[in-house]
Amino acid sequence: MMEGLLIEDVVPESLAEELEIEAGDRLVAINGHTLRDIIDYNYFSADEELTLEVVKRDGEVWEIEVERDESEPLGLVFQAPVPAQCGNKCVFCFVHQLPKGLRKPLYVKDEDYRLSFLYGNYVTLANIHDGDLERIKSQRLSPLYVSVHATDLAVRERMLGKAGIPPILPIIKDLAAAGIAMHTQVVLCPGFNDGPIFERTVADLSALYPAVASLAVVPVGLTMHRKGLPGLQPVTKEYAAGLLAHWQPHMAALTERLGEPFLFFADEFYIKGNVAFPPLAAYGDLPQIENGVGMVPLFLDQADEVILDAERLKPLAVTVVTGESPYPYLKGFLGRLAEKTGIAFTVIPIKNRLFGQTVTVTGLVSGGDVVEALKKVPLGDVIVIPDVMLKEGEGVFLDDLSIDDLHDALGKEVVVVESTPRGIYETILQLQSP
Repeated sequence: MMEGLLIEDVVPESLAEELEIEAGDRLVAINGHTLRDIIDYNYFSADEELTLEVVKRDGEVWEIEVERDESEPLGLVFQAPVPAQCGNKCVFCFVHQLPKGLRKPLYVKDEDYRLSFLYGNYVTLANIHDGDLERIKSQRLSPLYVSVHATDLAVRERMLGKAGIPPILPIIKDLAAAGIAMHTQVVLCPGFNDGPIFERTVADLSALYPAVASLAVVPVGLTMHRKGLPGLQPVTKEYAAGLLAHWQPHMAALTERLGEPFLFFADEFYIKGNVAFPPLAAYGDLPQIENGVGMVPLFLDQADEVILDAERLKPLAVTVVTGESPYPYLKGFLGRLAEKTGIAFTVIPIKNRLFGQTVTVTGLVSGGDVVEALKKVPLGDVIVIPDVMLKEGEGVFLDDLSIDDLHDALGKEVVVVESTPRGIYETILQLQSP
């Protein structure tokens, strides 16, 4: 494989365009440092004076001297890194529970510290090499997002389905000593890593605060496609309620001791256990919101702001789809919004036939299940789809159905909205415009 980074695009009127660098060229080195990936590019291109080694599409090698303001970007666009593949066989792995016929990228298991740094992907660090750890420390790739699951080595090996992995605590301590911040998670599997094992995990990780900046606990997700996989128990209503009742005082004590919120339980625990959410302030700066932690409290807080701003609008009948978990909260907000605006909202919770009815989050609803559900109900003037149901940048569902496919199947206008109260309200305002 040729060294360096393939240039996918050049920003118009940028420094790179002025230097006659073109899409299809390859940036091989900066200041003598050969580039392995986009991280190297960002790291070595930070200086004001640069020497770029560029291989043109015809094979000619250019050496370009660049002087620029530190804040002036070069204007180069590269392909995303090809992720390193995961060598674990986690007992709870969601990829192993996927049905056939979905988009091919969904079946790829990545375990790549670079994607953890760049995009917030969680990695176990079970397959990481000493050279990678040294790079993380020397280039200060921080923060990282680490799937711990259990600090007990035997339990962790059992959960990851792999023997001989390095203990996770020494790795985390090594990174912490080098100034690397980490956000951590535990996928809680009843009977595997709960009880005393979980208590030890919380104690071990909280002792490393602030380098270990947060710990999120998410419930194991089980689909109906677990044939041949280890038997796992779901998180039930009783389990979730009991877990939160036990841990809420400990969460408060940790916050008091550390000075900031540290331990968070995913929204799904509160929904499953029918337990009231903590106030939004208890989530700090929402460090784990992409992990499903604090999304509902943030939604409810933003909903109050939108209701204050909402005005009377022209009549419109809107059908909104959602997963079953957030349905009560979305329905409550849209009921209040209907009173203020006069818009008629119908909220449809979509049962998940693709993965099974134990999967209730909005982001795992398929286009086929939306069509099936909406065929059975009267539809309004427009159908509203939350953006979390679609692949970012491509506008397709998990099963590759598109918004156009929904329009053709249902015969109604279909619009995609940002999955926030403000996003919904602003979309309604746009629909009112000529």
